Amino acid sequence: MKSKNNLKHFLSKFSLLTDEESEQFVDSFSEIHVKKRQYIVQPGFVATSRHYVVQGAFRAFVVGNSGTEHTITFAIEDWWITDYNSYIYQQPATMFVVALEESIILQIDFHKEQQLKKSNPKFETIFRIMAERGLAFQQRLLISNLTQTAEERYDLFMSKYPKIAQRVPQYALASFLGMTTEFLSKIRNKKVRKKS
Repeated sequence: MKSKNNLKHFLSKFSLLTDEESEQFVDSFSEIHVKKRQYIVQPGFVATSRHYVVQGAFRAFVVGNSGTEHTITFAIEDWWITDYNSYIYQQPATMFVVALEESIILQIDFHKEQQLKKSNPKFETIFRIMAERGLAFQQRLLISNLTQTAEERYDLFMSKYPKIAQRVPQYALASFLGMTTEFLSKIRNKKVRKKS
């Protein structure tokens, strides 16, 4: 199955597992086809799975008291996504996670993941490394939001994640970068004028 080969390729980056262990790891996942605009996590319901994106794009966001949407993160191919607070503590989610495109994911449910970790310390290590990388990403994002101008945040995102920027709606990108859609348009127009 092609989707499971994608996950095996992801695992190969860690250089920890034998072929047999890699097979055992991916066999714990189920392939799910997700329609555009379909939610895979919703507030009030426990996020029972974590998701590896084989194909497609997702957006995680929260809605403030005023009804304003705040984008927390995106995920495209080879990325993982869920409401981690809900998933780890098995309590109701506070975020929405929605497909921005027709997508294919591999998902593992919470109890299967616990069994997998118990079966082999190497699997525990892989999930720990993923968690550490995710935490480092969130820290960089927080520092960027606190210390950089809107234009600097935009430039940094475009240099690091150009593929995501091409695939997500402008309102979602603006929300992620902590600015209005109008302000993002101004920045983009300014960049276009500089090039011409």
